Amino acid sequence: MKNEFKFKAKVWIYPGPAAWHFVTLPKGISKEIKQIFGELARGWGSLPVTVTIEKASWNTSIFPDKKIGAYLLPIKSDIRKKEMILSGHTIYLKLIIKV
Repeated sequence: MKNEFKFKAKVWIYPGPAAWHFVTLPKGISKEIKQIFGELARGWGSLPVTVTIEKASWNTSIFPDKKIGAYLLPIKSDIRKKEMILSGHTIYLKLIIKV
């Protein structure tokens, strides 16, 4: 069963006071993840993942956004600082589903 996905995505900021940074997974990859792992989702439809950007790896979760039909991935502030990632940057990621 495929559980590793590589893609590039643009970083964006959620409009709100917390200024969370996210990337939106490509719709095709999101659809594939939902088909394979959707029944194993946790609260809010989240799935646990390990993410690698450049030399940084961490454990987090992806969350479905039903309006756009794709998963969202939050990017931690310490990772953004370490890898010098800003809103608007396009980054390359490796995502491993951990269920």
